[in-house]
This record gives sequence, C-alpha cells and structure tokens, in this order.
Amino acid sequence: MARQTRQRILDTSLAMFNTQGEPNVTTNHIADELEISPGNLYYHFRNKDDIIEHLFARYEERMDGALAAPSGRLPELEDIWLQLHLVFECIWDYRFLYRDLVEILSRNRRLRMRFARILKRADDRAHLVMRGLSQAGVMRASADELDAAATNILVLATFWLNYASVRGDKDEHAAIRSGIVQVMMLIAPFLRDAERVHLNTLTRAYVD
Repeated sequence: MARQTRQRILDTSLAMFNTQGEPNVTTNHIADELEISPGNLYYHFRNKDDIIEHLFARYEERMDGALAAPSGRLPELEDIWLQLHLVFECIWDYRFLYRDLVEILSRNRRLRMRFARILKRADDRAHLVMRGLSQAGVMRASADELDAAATNILVLATFWLNYASVRGDKDEHAAIRSGIVQVMMLIAPFLRDAERVHLNTLTRAYVD
C-alpha cells in the first residue's frame, strides 16, 4: 500500500508539473489532487525537490536507455530515426524538466551535475553516430563538419519541444514527428546521393 501511494504521488506530480509548470505546483496541491493529507505525502517524500529528484531518476534511466548504441555494427539512418523517437518521447513525458530547466537546476546542484552528465553522454553519442555514418560511407563530411552537425543535432533535439510549445503546437505526435524530420534534415546535405534519396523516401512516408 505504501509503495502504491508513493507511486501515485510520483505519477500525479509528474502530470501536474507537465501541465501546470513545476514552479506553480506545491506539495499541498499534489496532496489535494490525490485527496491525501500533506503529512501523508511528507511520510514518503521530504519536500517537492525530493519528488523532483525521484522523477529525475526515472527520466535519467529512460534517457540512458534511449541513448544506447547498436552493438557490433556501424549505425544506419534507421538507427538515428528510432533513437530520436525514443529521445523525443522521453523529453515529452518529462517536459517540465526542460520547460523549467534553469529554475530547477539553479536550486539543486546534484541535478545540475546529473543533467550535465546526460548532455555529455548525448553529445558523445551524437558525435559517435556522425563518425559511424561517415565510416560506413553513408555520408561525406570533414571532421569539423561532423562535429558541428553532432552539436547542432544535440541542441535541436534538446530544445525542439520547447520551441514547438512556444510556437503553439498542440499535437504531441505532430511536434515529435516534425522535430525528428528537422533533425534528419541537418544531416541531409552530407549524405551521399543514394542515402539522400533513401532519407527523402523515409521522410515522405513518415510525414504522410
């Protein structure tokens, strides 16, 4: 029963942070939504930052899984497509972390260090993918161009859903699809002719 209550607190907090914004939600609001006493909530979590840290741990585990590389072979375009799906869906499900990023990280040094670790891993992964595509003969680019493309992919993927929200996009799936296509278009100029045709075919099928 205690574990179920703890899980309900985390799930409800995540939903409220995502819809209302983390700064606008207090532990009293969460307790009211769950129809439990504040004391019951504090039995499970010390304060709101404690709730956020537990949610961040769930986010961190899921993002680590999304950033896993294919083993034993060089990456292909479809690998990037799938990985972007996993990353964008994770960002969407924990979008309050990105929407209120500066506010949350400014008051919690541990989370600031952990988020920096995730960005570093994502950056390393993006550079590895760009080099892998070059080694596989899928794309042709200089080392500097590969590094710049990798950084641009990371920045765009990290903040695309924030941009889509400010732009007024209401459809989660459409926002994710357009973000993935936008990222893929960053590497399109470096693809060899056959791979560029393949990407255009993938894009048309995906958007339609």
